[in-house]
Amino acid sequence: MCNPIRLSKIFVFMFMLNIGFSLLQAQDMPYETVTLNGQTYYKYTVKPGEGLYGISKTFSVSVAEILRHNPGSNSGLKNGQELLIPFTGEKAERSPSDAASLSVSQSSPVDQNSTFKHTVVKGETVYSLSKMYHTTVNEISRYNPGASDGIFEGQILTIPQRRVISEVKEENYRYHTILPKETLYSVSKTYQLQPEDVMRANPGLSVETFSIGKTIRVPFFESYEVITPYENQTTNINHHVLRGETLYNIARNYNVEVSEIERMNPMLSGGLKTNMQLIIPVKRSEIEGDTRSIENEANRLLSLNTPSRSVDIMKVGLLLPFLDEAGRGHLRLQEYYEGFLLAVEKLKNEGANLELYVFEIGKGKNTQKLESLLGTLEMKSLHFIIGGVNDEQIRVISDFSKANNIKYVVPFSQTNDEVLNNGNIFQVNPLTSATHTKASALFLQTFRNANIVFVHGGQNNKMDLLSEIQLNLRKNNIKYETITSTASLSTSIIPLLSKSKENVIIPASGDANTLRVILEELKKVHESNPGYVTPLFGHPEWQTYANLVDDYHLFGTYIYTPFFIDEMDAESKQFRENFRKWYNRKLMETYPSYGMWGYDTGLFFLTALSRNGTHFEQNIQRIRVRSLQFAFHFERLNNWGGLINNGLFLVHYDQNGQITKTDKSR
Repeated sequence: MCNPIRLSKIFVFMFMLNIGFSLLQAQDMPYETVTLNGQTYYKYTVKPGEGLYGISKTFSVSVAEILRHNPGSNSGLKNGQELLIPFTGEKAERSPSDAASLSVSQSSPVDQNSTFKHTVVKGETVYSLSKMYHTTVNEISRYNPGASDGIFEGQILTIPQRRVISEVKEENYRYHTILPKETLYSVSKTYQLQPEDVMRANPGLSVETFSIGKTIRVPFFESYEVITPYENQTTNINHHVLRGETLYNIARNYNVEVSEIERMNPMLSGGLKTNMQLIIPVKRSEIEGDTRSIENEANRLLSLNTPSRSVDIMKVGLLLPFLDEAGRGHLRLQEYYEGFLLAVEKLKNEGANLELYVFEIGKGKNTQKLESLLGTLEMKSLHFIIGGVNDEQIRVISDFSKANNIKYVVPFSQTNDEVLNNGNIFQVNPLTSATHTKASALFLQTFRNANIVFVHGGQNNKMDLLSEIQLNLRKNNIKYETITSTASLSTSIIPLLSKSKENVIIPASGDANTLRVILEELKKVHESNPGYVTPLFGHPEWQTYANLVDDYHLFGTYIYTPFFIDEMDAESKQFRENFRKWYNRKLMETYPSYGMWGYDTGLFFLTALSRNGTHFEQNIQRIRVRSLQFAFHFERLNNWGGLINNGLFLVHYDQNGQITKTDKSR
């Protein structure tokens, strides 16, 4: 039988040996180390002028990792500030995003002339990627078998390079996935550009978004020219072999492999001889002198904001087809305009100086009137434009905004492709896929400890959302039940319910009739089993079913939605009263309300321009306004495209008859 004291000593020795091995690994770099909560860190003191990007390159960790372990560092570094840099050994724990980046760094080919890599983020689809990268769904599916069946967050896709040589005003770009050790400077050199050129092509590029695995857009006018990354670019120089030199010494002096010299000089098969003339393929970076200061200056651009110019007189254009009576759309646009004017009045009362230019832009797909209007000098002097309804109108205004560097707000469309490739665009109406992604995360956060039951059946199917929620639940090892909505639901659902905790019911349909059947069946459950708690989790259109509101309160229903009007809110009541006084009529009953839509949009963007100047997008996450209907939270989908509103409310109809609207955008 083993001696317990001896075993304990052996255990202590092995434990100390493991610590020693870990510290030896950490001591590969000449910095003091410290271990906190089981994580080993380098202690690093920030030097004058250093930024997060440069430090991340020094330690081969992501900027996100540094920020995660040093809260507050995203607001800027100070000389002498002490940072904890996580030591990432082979067994270091990685986040899913880090794992994705690592996978790209290990598997991405250096040659990106025909294809490049894209790491999927939440809410993206094969269709949206095809529009983002100017390719087709079929092409993406050809390079990625199975993608047509669905893609998932963190998946790495192979995307074909864009092959368009433009003969008109359209700019030509190709795409570049950032590889290990690449910097803004080296990528610029790869394409024979200045760092400023790359920055201009990617308005969303920053320290955080320039990282391994991320994709950037590169202005490029000869699409078929083959490009070699700067780190691998070489130039040939001649070397005269001196007496006593060896091939190994020559290779070491030029920092190249012996095999490379042999490949360029076939005569070496007979051996190295004095006075030979050798061709040496030397990396450009080795012979272009000390580029450190240039490199640092290039990387400094990533942490700089574009200077924003304050505005004395805000000039805003509202361009809409006010006379297009198709589907009575002209009435909704008129009300939108009237709500926008109330926002203008509010800003003027607060001291803003503003000029509003309002124009009718023509009907349907005919854009001649719009194009003529945009050719005037007064349009080119605007600070931002709101307008366009259909794809044709949006495309014309988008081209104008790019050509004149004017901010452009797309008020209604959810499906235009321009926002994916125009950094000046702000899309107010959220993407359905992004709303589902955010709602799925919100559900997990709110109901992870509940007993969850999905009820299938009915029209207006919401299976895209339900599939995403169920995937999230499985990833987090959370059980759920499914059942089909039938006339006997009240009986068949009882075995699935729990009396010890909340039972969240999620109908797979947004249809009013289906919802009404489910509510009636749940009432029967409560009549026979009063101990159950069964709140529902529902969809944006549920807010339009006014005759079901009492039942919502009965069960304590929740609704996710990007827009919602709290009729009991004092400011909403005041707006309705002001609207009636100004226009001598009530708001139309539409969902969303077009009058409040115009008011919210005007209030948000006029406030942004007034407070932050011409480049208000740099501070858009800090802009807070008391909107009446829409949640606002703008984010870029890529480094070069525009910003899309991803705002979301969670609305709760509690059993006391109260409605609580909580902004869950952030």
